[in-house]
Amino acid sequence: MTRLEPPADAMDEVTCSSRDGGQVEVMSPREVPLGGPRAMTVRRTLPQRSRTLVGAWCFVDHYGPDQVAESGGMKVAPHPHTGLQTVSWLFTGEIEHRDSAGHHAMVRPGELNLMTAGRGISHSEVSTARTTTLHGAQLWVALPAEHRATDPGFTHYVPDPVGGPGWEARVFLGSLLGSTSPVTTFSPLVGAELLLEAGTRLDLDVDPAHEHAVLVDAGAPTVAGAATTRGDLAYLPTGATGLCVEAGEQPVRALLLGGEPLGEAIVMFWNFIGADHDEVAAYREEWQAQITRDGEVVADSQDVAAGRFGTVVGDHHRPIPAPALPTVRLKERR
Repeated sequence: MTRLEPPADAMDEVTCSSRDGGQVEVMSPREVPLGGPRAMTVRRTLPQRSRTLVGAWCFVDHYGPDQVAESGGMKVAPHPHTGLQTVSWLFTGEIEHRDSAGHHAMVRPGELNLMTAGRGISHSEVSTARTTTLHGAQLWVALPAEHRATDPGFTHYVPDPVGGPGWEARVFLGSLLGSTSPVTTFSPLVGAELLLEAGTRLDLDVDPAHEHAVLVDAGAPTVAGAATTRGDLAYLPTGATGLCVEAGEQPVRALLLGGEPLGEAIVMFWNFIGADHDEVAAYREEWQAQITRDGEVVADSQDVAAGRFGTVVGDHHRPIPAPALPTVRLKERR
């Protein structure tokens, strides 16, 4: 998924104590249209002005459930990425993924699709004709500097559910609840879908070296002592050995995200992550050069020139041009 708007101001935040004495920060989403005459709208909780990262997680978009007949579905034409991994997780619907490394896959509920951009890749995401309801999350992970220039790649993984009285979980990255994902990441991470029946309390043993965040998709759970509602992202800093998620009168569906603090500065602009302003500006210039002929963006992605970001195999949409850089140098974020 592509960022189609400049960063917005942080939303209101609420703090309260966790059971381990840390401070829970509850971040509310802002609505962002993805573009087009019938723009699909997503709820974005990361990045915000007050917080860029949770571990290496640097981007959290949450959408649906949307009726495709009304929203127009997801139609994200070819666009570039550098320095990150994209993590696609669906609750309902189906999305077709194509990329310039030659991968063609379907994103389906309960199945992880992870794309590594590394030194550069372009891809497209389009909801399929048979999808009537679209509902899920699009997440990004920043790559550490030593791995930022890694080769592009793609991994598909279907985690087996684990469960207990009143709860079920699917661990798609890292280890949690006795389940371990085999998917390779470039920094220590955890990612899992949690399903709780009404009135269920789930006590999670978590790594105290990790920051954690819980994205609430359904219900209004209490997360580490903090009240939340649908769309919120509840953040817990390092140091906690346990994290409690408790459902109230409604069932809960949530995503748990965590990881060791990245510990280094990154520069984020549009779909690029780099070391500094100049590196990101160079990525933008390369993308624009690949997609432009005689001052105009090519109408068919198969006409994109050779270069860092390649050609999205089998996609014929008009590629998305990069927005203009700001008039000041891009700032580092941590």
